[in-house]
Amino acid sequence: MALEVRTDSDRATKALGEKLGRLLKSGDLVALTGALGAGKTCFTQGLAQGLGIKEAVTSPTFVLIKEYAGPISLYHFDAYRLNDPEEFLALGSAEYFAGTGVCVVEWADRVAETLPEDRIEVEIRYLPDNPEGRLIRLTGRGRRSQSVVEELKRGLRTGN
Repeated sequence: MALEVRTDSDRATKALGEKLGRLLKSGDLVALTGALGAGKTCFTQGLAQGLGIKEAVTSPTFVLIKEYAGPISLYHFDAYRLNDPEEFLALGSAEYFAGTGVCVVEWADRVAETLPEDRIEVEIRYLPDNPEGRLIRLTGRGRRSQSVVEELKRGLRTGN
């Protein structure tokens, strides 16, 4: 099950992330891919708002993982600087995936083989006709993630 959404600004990209965040539960995983500067962290900022996190979310590129406390905790990974998937495992990623929060992995394609099968894959692409616009494709892999993407799709159709 896949959903494609076009956004025309950072604000719209964050709003989509926030809508997704409202649907997530502990144990969910969001795997983000896209070119440098495409909006992965922007999307995550909205997702954090949807989870009820008040703290400002920033890119974890240089620290590899950031933890944010809220009604549901957020564990924000960045695999960009990792040399191989083994380094990702060495961060304790498997323990986070089995934990009590939501995990978001930027540059997830670099560590895809270490990720749980049930996940929401979010690909963010630039739109050639609009420098601020993005094409965001959300794909649910696994029963739980498919149901979340389907619920998001229904909510977008009804304006929620």
